[in-house]
Amino acid sequence: MTLQQQQQLEDAYVMHTFGRKPVEFVRGEGMRLWDDEGKEYLDFLSGIGVISLGHCHPALVKALQDQAAKLMHVSNYYYIEGRGELAKKINDLLKMNLSCAHAEDWQTFFANSGAEANECAIKLARLYARRQQEEAGSSARPQLIVTLERSFHGRTCETLAATAQPVKQEAFSPLPTEKLYVPVPANDIEALEKTFAELGSEICGMMLEPVQGECGVRPCTEEYLKAARRLTKEHGAVLIFDEVQCGMYRCGTPFAFQLANVMPDIVTMAKGIAGGVPMGACAARTRVAQVFEPGLHGSTFGGSNLAITAANTVLDTVVAEGIAESVTEVGEYFRERLAELPQVVEVRGKGLMVAAELAEGLDANAIVLEGLKAGLVFNATGPHTLRFLPPLVCKREDVDALIERLASLL
Repeated sequence: MTLQQQQQLEDAYVMHTFGRKPVEFVRGEGMRLWDDEGKEYLDFLSGIGVISLGHCHPALVKALQDQAAKLMHVSNYYYIEGRGELAKKINDLLKMNLSCAHAEDWQTFFANSGAEANECAIKLARLYARRQQEEAGSSARPQLIVTLERSFHGRTCETLAATAQPVKQEAFSPLPTEKLYVPVPANDIEALEKTFAELGSEICGMMLEPVQGECGVRPCTEEYLKAARRLTKEHGAVLIFDEVQCGMYRCGTPFAFQLANVMPDIVTMAKGIAGGVPMGACAARTRVAQVFEPGLHGSTFGGSNLAITAANTVLDTVVAEGIAESVTEVGEYFRERLAELPQVVEVRGKGLMVAAELAEGLDANAIVLEGLKAGLVFNATGPHTLRFLPPLVCKREDVDALIERLASLL
């Protein structure tokens, strides 16, 4: 079916929740995509940080084919192959931090998306606070969650309430739990300390992205993450790191928080965890996770046979092919090359999660459209901000090809 035919059908029968770009992709391999007319594109977005191993990696394709031929879904009422193994792998990755080598174990809830993983984390934080107060003989019910300004945690009503971006909230205000979230400016330790001093007894948790993605790839400083850990611990609150976009080796380490050597209580993940198969996960330290009992939370499709197979394959392949080391090296090279462009005034990011701030007068959204004409796929997160989330298998020669074409566009 042609692009024009697809546009007509979607215009008539698909809800208009996205402003789609004028291209129809029909095939992919590694770093490359092809549209319905056979034109080739270099993919520096990877489905918004999802296609970890590149498009149609042979190991992932074979694993999914084999699993689909054997068993696709039986629900969470039963045990299935691979789920325990995957949870153990996540536990081990979370503990890959020298100073925390002997820290307590983690337990994981498997969901279908980042928003669902964050919903789970929020429910868990509030329930844990309630149980702690009950054990202490107190009737207090801490419910407030501190978040960061310009954060993004999802599109459900709860995660949208936690997303401190008024432009995304206005159409749905008042959100049911809007007043239960307290936004603070990122990397402002003084403001964070003031918030905890004023509201500490009402706070059950703090949720933040170690690298904020949707507002233009803005990393939290190591000092700020450590202050968040200190203040939540002092006030008996849990620290939640939303690693939906910056986790799963996107920043070079299994999780971005490991770059700062700060250990949270709850970590959420999605996007790149299953290489293109819908999946999310919420992991929590065992003492926190154990407040969940059968019946308190669940999901029909979460942790299905196909998703578990995909995630196991992705994590095994990242290790087997030494992809993590490449992410760090290529990411540094990519940021250096972007900084050489005279129209780029700032480069931000970690690993292969990168943003370029353009000079005044350059329209990032127009550049994205021109990029498609030049066979490049990336996106804009603001009027002057380009974001790049290539597959983790991106090489230096891919970066060189992008920079050559981007320089001409700029």
